[in-house]
This record gives sequence, C-alpha cells and structure tokens, in this order.
Amino acid sequence: MSSPFHMFHVQVDRLERLSPSFLRVTFTGDDLCHFADNGYDQRIKLVLPLPGCGLSYLPTGPDWYAQWRQLDDARRNPIRTYTARQVRAHIRELDVDVVMHPDGGPVAQWAERVQPGDEAAILGPDARYDGEHGGLEFRLPAGSATVLLAGDETAVPAICSVLERLPAGVTGEALMEVPFADDALPVETSCSVRVGWLPRNGGERGAQLVPAVRAAAGRLLTSPGPGLNGFSEVDVDAEELWEVPQEDAAEPLYAWLAGEAGVIKTLRRHLVGERGMDRRAVAFMGYWREGRAEGGG
Repeated sequence: MSSPFHMFHVQVDRLERLSPSFLRVTFTGDDLCHFADNGYDQRIKLVLPLPGCGLSYLPTGPDWYAQWRQLDDARRNPIRTYTARQVRAHIRELDVDVVMHPDGGPVAQWAERVQPGDEAAILGPDARYDGEHGGLEFRLPAGSATVLLAGDETAVPAICSVLERLPAGVTGEALMEVPFADDALPVETSCSVRVGWLPRNGGERGAQLVPAVRAAAGRLLTSPGPGLNGFSEVDVDAEELWEVPQEDAAEPLYAWLAGEAGVIKTLRRHLVGERGMDRRAVAFMGYWREGRAEGGG
C-alpha cells in the first residue's frame, strides 16, 4: 500500500530567472509521473544535496525522518518547505519557484550555483495513494465566493498557484509584498480576484502589506464582527503561528495569509481581533520568522 507522500529522486532539467527575486527550477525524474497534481498551496519538501556526497546518506522508507534527524550534521541533507508551483506528471516535470534570498542560507547558496543535471530529492504527494495527501491549507468553504489572499515573497508561489485554480465567479483581492517592482509576475486565472503587487524597494518588511490588507478588509468585509471578544495573541518567538480552519464557517469572505510570522501576527490581530472575522474563515501561516532559520538542516 502506498503512502500519502513519496520521496522523489529528481534532477534539475532547466532554470528560468522569473524576476530579480524569483528563480524557477524545473525538475525531472523517472517517477514524477506519480506526483499528484493537487494544485493550490500544496506543500512539498525540497532536499538539497551535500557537497561531496550528494544524497548518499538520505534515508528512505516510512521512518526516513527519524533516521535523518539522527544523522551527524555533515551527513544530514538540508530540507526546506516549498510549494509545488506547477506539475506536469505526463512529461515527468515539476516546477518549484525559489526566492533568491541574500541571506546565505542553504537554499540561497544552492540556488546561486545550481546547474541542469544536478540532483535533489522532493518529498511530495503520491498519486498512487487513494486518500487525502495533506499539505494543502487553502480550503475555500462552500458558499464563500470572495477571498482575501495576502503574503510576502515567500507566499507568492502559493498565492499564484491558488489564483490559477480558483474557478470563475470567485472575487476578492490578492496582495503580494515583494522586494522590487520588477518582481511582479504574470498570473493566469479564470477568477475575478484583483491582484496587487506591493514592492518594498528597500522598505521595512510588512510596511506595504499591512496597510494594504487593512484597506482590503474594509472593502471586503460588509459587516463588523464582535471585535476582541475571546481573542488571544500568539508569541511567534516561542511557538509556531499556524492556524488553519478544519471546518467551514458560514462567512461570505475567506482569508488566506502567509509569510513572515511577525507580520502575519499583526494581520491576524486586525482581521480576527479588531474586525471580528470568524477564525474558521481565516488561514494564518507563519512561513518563517525574521532572525530564525527554518528547521531542517
């Protein structure tokens, strides 16, 4: 019996610099024909090769993660979370859009030197599994026809993927804060969601996104909720900010927000605490925290 996720061993087929901050990496592999095309914000794990030994020490099997955690640092491949941007299983291809961070982290270093033919591994959904795979957080409730999508550059691949899958008739706004004006990417969609690109141009993180989301909420929320009643803050330095509704709420607006945890915390307070949105109608995801590396090598 297959598992929901499978470790796909892949090679880099080609590279495309989409903008100053985004690099598209197209992977190919013999078993990518079994990669499930779930769309929306499907999360995957990108496993990077180690200098000198590649993927030689990467464990396999159902308990690979426990084995990986026990490896010495020199043998533990870096692992980071990404979005499956586009899947073409019929020709065994998968696109992953990487943000070119100038931070010197494992992915930044890898992205600067990666070449076609280089090996990697991707933990992703297996189409041979009959049940739900997991790793999908965007869940448009039945009856919701208006969305508010917002995030920084780390959320751009997921937001663009969501927009491409939304059906005609869905309205709302998608707001993406990016480092530069030239980072605005073309998005093909059948829906009527208005797309806004918010370049920081050297400004503070969230300085463009926070006021834009506040303004959009004022336009999209037709009636205020109960305000701060029952609202509690999240300490993003002590715990992960990851709140995804597991049941539908009878709300006309559905919000999906992801990016730097401190900024998302501010937006959470505004939408839930101040405007009184039902938490079952909002997904909040702190993809990363300023000053703290993602776990995973």
